[in-house]
Amino acid sequence: MAAGPGAVLVAILALLAAGSYSGAFAALGTFSDPGAVARWGMPLATVLGEIGVSVTLGCLVAAACLVPSGRAVSRLLVVAGWAAAVWAVSTVVELVLQYAVVSALSPSADDFGAGLAQFVTEVDLGRTTLGIVALAALTSGVALAVRGPVGALCTALLPLAALTMQSTTGHAAGAADHSLAVGAMWLHLVGAALWVGGLAALVVLVGGRFDDVTPDAVARYSPVAAWCLVAVGVSGLANAWLRMDGPDDLTTRYGVLLLTKAALTVLLGALGWAHRRRVVGRLERRPAAPGAAAPVVRRLFWQLLAVELLVIGAVSGVAVALGSTAPPVPDEVPTDASPAYQLTGYPLPPEPTAARWFTEWALDPILAFACVAGIVVYLRWALRLRRRGDRWPLGRTLSWCAGMLVMIWTTNGAPTVYGHVIFSGHMVQHMTLAMLVPLLLVLAAPVTLLLRAVPGRRDGSRGPREWVLALVHSRWGEFLARPVVAAVLFAGGMTVFYFTPLFEFALTNHLGHLWMIVHFTLVGYLFANALVGIDPGPQRPGYPMRLVLLFATMVFHAFFGVVLTTGTSLLVADWYGNMGRDWGLSAIEDQQRGGGIAWGIGELPTLALAIIVAVQWTRSDEREARRRDRQAERDGDAELTAYNDMLAKMSDRDETAGR
Repeated sequence: MAAGPGAVLVAILALLAAGSYSGAFAALGTFSDPGAVARWGMPLATVLGEIGVSVTLGCLVAAACLVPSGRAVSRLLVVAGWAAAVWAVSTVVELVLQYAVVSALSPSADDFGAGLAQFVTEVDLGRTTLGIVALAALTSGVALAVRGPVGALCTALLPLAALTMQSTTGHAAGAADHSLAVGAMWLHLVGAALWVGGLAALVVLVGGRFDDVTPDAVARYSPVAAWCLVAVGVSGLANAWLRMDGPDDLTTRYGVLLLTKAALTVLLGALGWAHRRRVVGRLERRPAAPGAAAPVVRRLFWQLLAVELLVIGAVSGVAVALGSTAPPVPDEVPTDASPAYQLTGYPLPPEPTAARWFTEWALDPILAFACVAGIVVYLRWALRLRRRGDRWPLGRTLSWCAGMLVMIWTTNGAPTVYGHVIFSGHMVQHMTLAMLVPLLLVLAAPVTLLLRAVPGRRDGSRGPREWVLALVHSRWGEFLARPVVAAVLFAGGMTVFYFTPLFEFALTNHLGHLWMIVHFTLVGYLFANALVGIDPGPQRPGYPMRLVLLFATMVFHAFFGVVLTTGTSLLVADWYGNMGRDWGLSAIEDQQRGGGIAWGIGELPTLALAIIVAVQWTRSDEREARRRDRQAERDGDAELTAYNDMLAKMSDRDETAGR
C-alpha cells in the first residue's frame, strides 16, 4: 500500500521541480506578490485535490462496473467517501489561496476576509470553485451513505459535474476558441481522473486482499485505461494546438513542460500495455483455485502497479505546473467589437452557400470523440460476431456509421456554425438531430448487437450489457419508450423548447448547447425506436396505430412550421436580432425560412419512417401467411377444416330453427 502515498509524494516533488523550472511560482513583484505561502500552497492544494477527485471517481466507477456487490463494493465506497473529503478540504485551501493570488493580497491582510467573501459571491472563478467545494462535500457524504452499484453510479455523476465546472476555468476560460478549449479540457480531466482513479481502485482491491474479484477487475479495467489514454492524448494535442503558434514554441519553458508531460503519458501507455500482456494474461491462466496463485499474482501486480502509480504522480505534478505556466499564446481573448463576436465568441461566418455547408467547421471535442468512439466500438462488436462465425447484416453497420458521420457533421460542421447566428441554420441542425440521425441509429439495432457481441457477466457485477438491460427494463425506461409517451415528447418537446427560456439557454451556454443536442437525439431515437425499432424495448402497437402516431406528429410538425412561417414575433430577439449580419435575410425573414425548413425538409425523414412502417407491415403479413401455410401443411389445414365445420353446424341450426 506504500505505492499510493509514494505517488502523492512524487506528484509533489514533480510539481516543485517543474514549477521551479518554469518560474510559475516566482514572486510577481513587491506590490503584486501575495506571498510564498499562496504562490506555492495553491498548486500543492491543486495536486491533492486532483488526486482526491481522481480516487473518488475511480472507486465509484469500479464499484459500479468492475466488481460484484459485496465487501469489495463497500470498501470502494468508503475509500471514495474519504477521498472526496480530502478533495473538498484541498479545494477549500485552493479557493482561499486562489483569491490571494488573484487579488495579490496575503491571507494575513486585514481586509482579506471581506474580499474573499466578495470573490466567492460575485466573481465567476470564485463561484465556480465554491460550487466544486460543495459538490466534493456532497460526494463525500453520499458515497459513505449509499450501497451497491446503482448508488455508486449515481454518486459518480457528482464528481463528473465538478470536473465539468473545473473545465471552464484555468487556461480554458481565456482561450480564444472557448468551446474547443473547454471541450478538450473536459476530456482531459475526465480521462485522467478515470485513469488514475481506476488504478487507485485496483490498489484498494489488491491491498484489501480481495483475491476473488481482483483478477476480473484488473482485466475489465484494461480497456477503460486504453480509452482514457486516447482521450488524454487527443485532448492534450488539442490544448497544445490552441496555446502554441508552431514547433518553435516547444523550446519555451511551457513547451518543455508539455513535452515532458507527453513523454510521461506515453510511458504510462507503455506500462499499461505491459500490464495487460503480463498481469492480465497471467490472471487469465491462473489455476482453478485462485488462492494458490494469489501471492504470486499479487506480487507481480504490485511490481507493475507501483511503477505506474509513481509515473502518474509525476504526470500530475507536471500537469499542475503546466497549468500555472503562461503559454506562448496569451490567454487574453482577442479584441473584436463585432456584435456576432460579442454574442457567440466567434467571428461572423461568411454567407452560407451550398459549398460552405460542407466546408465550415467548429470542432467540439466531446461530441467528435463520442461519435468516433461509437463507430469504433460498433465495428469491433460486428467483427467479433464475424470472427466467431455469426452473421451481422452489413446494412445495419452502414446505417450506424452513416448516423455517426451525420452526427459529426451536424454537431461540428456548418449546422453548428450557422445555427448560432441564423435561425434557419439552427433548424437544419434540429431537424437533422431529431429525425435523420435517430432513424439511422435505430435501423442499426445497437442494443441487439450489444447483446449478441458482449457476453454476460456471471459474477453479479454490471458491465455495459447489464447496465443497458437494466435501463431498458427499468420503470423509467419502459415509460419513456412507450409509443404514445415518445410521440408526446417528440412533438410537444419542440413547443416547450422554443417558446420557453430553454432556447435562449441553449444558445448562450455551452452546457445548454450540449444538453440540447442530447435531448433532440434521444427523444428522436425513442420515437423512431417505438415505430420501426429492431432492438428489444417497448410493447410496440399494431401497424395501423403506428401510422396514426406518425401522421399525428407530421400534422404537429406542419402546424409548428406554419406558426413560424407566418409569425412576426422574433424568438430570442436579443440574440438573433442583434447579430449584426451584413448578408442574408433579416432576422424575422430568416426565422420564417426556418419554419419552412421545419415544415418541408423535416417531413422527409417522417415520410421515410412511414415507408419503413409500411414495408414492415407488408413483411409481417407475408411472414404470418407463410407461418399459416406451414401450419396447414403440418396438420392438414385443421384450422380451415374447423372453421368450415363451425359454419356447417351454424347452417344446420338455422335450418332446424326454420323448420
